[in-house]
Amino acid sequence: QVQLVESGGGLVQPGGSLRLSCAASGSIFRIGTMAWHRQTPGNQRELVAAASDGNTDYADAVRGRFTISRNSAKNTVYLQMDDLKPEDTAVYYCSAVINFVTRWGQGTQVTVSS
Repeated sequence: QVQLVESGGGLVQPGGSLRLSCAASGSIFRIGTMAWHRQTPGNQRELVAAASDGNTDYADAVRGRFTISRNSAKNTVYLQMDDLKPEDTAVYYCSAVINFVTRWGQGTQVTVSS
């Protein structure tokens, strides 16, 4: 059974940093695009950053502050979040195309507040 497990969320003050991790495990023979998304109550889930085939892409709201990276040997994707703002508060989800099927993590809460 394939699963994604996220970690690294929490409470941080404005201007602070957090690093999210998402590790894939199970019977894996191919991982394609890995990405991070976020969702706030009453709103649709939105793409934050994606990494595939050596390319990365970011939402305008986080470009220059967030960095996505992958460790292929560990089947893990990271999201380094710097200069966090209150509007970054959300549940963050990772996704990965594993064996040609999109999988989702369980989500991790990020709260930016003083």
